[in-house]
Amino acid sequence: MTLPPRRENETDRRLLLLIGLVVVLASLIVVTALRPALTSAAPRSANDAAGLVMVAFMIAVGTLVKARVRIRSTTHSISWNETAIVIGVAIAPTSWVVLCTAVGIFLASLRLSAIKVAFGVGKNVIVAWGAGTALTAMSWTWPPSGGWRMVVPLGVAYLVAALLDDLLAIPVIALASGTKIARNFRSNLDLRLGGFAVRFLVAVCTLLILQAAPRFLLAVPPLVLSLHLAYSARIRARTEQQAWQRLARATDALNVVDLDKVLATAVTQAAELFSADQVEIELRDGARTVRGGADGVIAYDGPDGEPAPVDGTVVPAPLEGHDRTADVGVLRLRFRGPVQLSERERYTLRTFASALCTAVRNAQAYAELARVADEHAYAASHDALTGLANRRQLLEQGTEQLSTKHADGVTALVLIDLNHFKEVNDTLGHAAGDQVLVQVAERLRDAAQGDDLVARLGGDEFAVLLRGLPAPAVAAHRAETLLAALHQPIDLDGMRISVEASGGIAAAPTAGGMPELLRRADVAMYQAKRAGQRISTYAPTRDTADLNRLTLGGELPRAVADHEFTVNFQPIVDLSTGEIVSAEALARWHHPTHGLIDPLRFLEAVERSGLLPAFAEAILDQALIAAKTWREAGFDVPVAVNVSPRSLLDARFPGSVLARLRAHDLPPDQLVLELTETLTLSQLDVVDRVLSRLRDEGVRLALDDFGTGYSSLSLLSRIPVHELKIDKSFVTAMETSTEAAAVIRSTVDLGRSLDLTVVAEGVESEPQRQALWQLGCAAGQGHLFARPMPAGMLLAALHRGAGGSPGLLAPPLHDAGAVIRLAPGRRTGGRGRDRLPHQPA
Repeated sequence: MTLPPRRENETDRRLLLLIGLVVVLASLIVVTALRPALTSAAPRSANDAAGLVMVAFMIAVGTLVKARVRIRSTTHSISWNETAIVIGVAIAPTSWVVLCTAVGIFLASLRLSAIKVAFGVGKNVIVAWGAGTALTAMSWTWPPSGGWRMVVPLGVAYLVAALLDDLLAIPVIALASGTKIARNFRSNLDLRLGGFAVRFLVAVCTLLILQAAPRFLLAVPPLVLSLHLAYSARIRARTEQQAWQRLARATDALNVVDLDKVLATAVTQAAELFSADQVEIELRDGARTVRGGADGVIAYDGPDGEPAPVDGTVVPAPLEGHDRTADVGVLRLRFRGPVQLSERERYTLRTFASALCTAVRNAQAYAELARVADEHAYAASHDALTGLANRRQLLEQGTEQLSTKHADGVTALVLIDLNHFKEVNDTLGHAAGDQVLVQVAERLRDAAQGDDLVARLGGDEFAVLLRGLPAPAVAAHRAETLLAALHQPIDLDGMRISVEASGGIAAAPTAGGMPELLRRADVAMYQAKRAGQRISTYAPTRDTADLNRLTLGGELPRAVADHEFTVNFQPIVDLSTGEIVSAEALARWHHPTHGLIDPLRFLEAVERSGLLPAFAEAILDQALIAAKTWREAGFDVPVAVNVSPRSLLDARFPGSVLARLRAHDLPPDQLVLELTETLTLSQLDVVDRVLSRLRDEGVRLALDDFGTGYSSLSLLSRIPVHELKIDKSFVTAMETSTEAAAVIRSTVDLGRSLDLTVVAEGVESEPQRQALWQLGCAAGQGHLFARPMPAGMLLAALHRGAGGSPGLLAPPLHDAGAVIRLAPGRRTGGRGRDRLPHQPA
């Protein structure tokens, strides 16, 4: 890793100090050796002089014959000079060997820099002095009295020489390369020990030959050369093995999905793998540069980041795949000195760069998926206009709060509705109304406390979930604070508009959960409106809804027996042609006293009463009778019937449905069963068996209100339906919300890919119809085409037709004969059967 300037200068000073100490110590040894070398130990004959020249020559040759290892930008060598030094001190006076070592190392290092020459001469002079001193201390004489008696003294001398060589060289290597001293001592220790042993044996054998028969010394050079080549090959093999192991670990470490972790890991791994001083990664798309070394990342830069000043060699490698596509950036290895990578290192660099390219692309793709998922999750739980939580998030967090057994304090809900808000829309327009809603949302958010959840439920209706209240009575005070925040007029394009609101307060019930809490707050709010009050608290004695529900529940058996339940039908229309493609059956209760009762008020009671099978059979009978009537009149219109999850858990349900189809002589594909998303995954095993039998018989299945529940995709993967129905909340919001339009588009794309019919609910205007058709939605239902009506009225409408064309309930979007481009990939005969003649791209 390249150090900051101050730290780098400190390292250079320490390195120069260490080398200076070695040179000074060696200089003292040389000066000390000069006097005996010129007096008492002076050569007495030409043979002695020739021997000293031979020692100097051996030391020079031993220095030149070396195995090279690169660490960072510095190349280090493992040589044979300590072998020549030990042989020299064994046969000649130490003082002369010290001088011969200085001369030999100097001559062999002339091509190196001055500092390397000085260090090499100084280190080896100290090694020669140490080995000679060890032999002198053991009373060594040449030739020794016995051949084998030389092994122990020579072993001690060689051990001293090897230790001095490592103790002097390794700290300098560590400082020069920026690596740890302990790590350099441990690196290739087995190879170094083996090399020391081999060179020691060569030294012993050489001295034995010299003592016994000097003419056999001619065999020593080939032996030394063979051993050197074998040792060098072993070092290369070990280096390559370690390199491939490091490459495997490095590429494996890149298997993370966070881009920052990928880059940080790549920087440190590349610095280790290629022994580089600094590693730099530059990404093209993000205009981003990351730099660092073996110790970690030191800089994250933007598009204006300049490379760190590193003098020496820069080795670039493009970040591209094996096929040389998808170039995402460049990887640069920086060295502070001249470096030439080997062929193996260049191949390793290309492999690492390719792995890094893949890791970067995977991390970028994962980040994009996470961003899109977060956006969708946010859009699904927040109101597009105000940014507040929506109804779904309110129900989720409220349910979680109420289900927590040890929740601190009381939970309450404040429901707030703006008075006369319709007048703002009608007078100033919807844009002004939206501005009012945004400012109301901001005021409620500012007035709420940290634990409160502020939500917009739709239109001009807001809710605030109060959590952790010390007592229920505190909710009224908090509600007063919220409504007081709306008291001040709102500035709207130079106008000041006063906003009035009504609020209802309800404390968490003991049963019924969040839906019941929301209902009670709604009851209290309307009580406030009727009484002309600003705030009202829920009182059970004034909740006529509960009393009515109990009354209606007791009358259900009579209603089923007297056939008071009837069915209205709302047509589903081809958005392009206006033709009817099916009709949804909607149950109604014609109560003799209360009149027409909406199903929301009695369906729950039906499910709890045990009358569900009889009720479901009555509704199914009326729906099939209507379908048979239309069929006989020439209109092949399937009928869709909503199915309660409780019915799907009844193993007798499929037999009952198929029996009713046979009784009315209708083919199974004339019936569509609409499923809700309230099914839990634990129930799906039972439901699978029920629906599989119905589907195998030809009954069509539809998933209602798709996209609003937790388990849309889970249900779709487990239950092979034919049709998806987009919830009307998305259709209502699509004109003002890009998120709602995106949900519709993704649902249409999903339906097209699975060959399913997609129906949009709640179509109430021609612009919505046009927009849905342009998004690729094939069919829709809503008040634009027809409100729910009895079967006879629908048959009359079909006969009458739109513009006099029977079967049409709306004018077509295109004239007859117009060229309409079909959606790509559209086909028939898959999971669903496409009944629609036209579909936009």
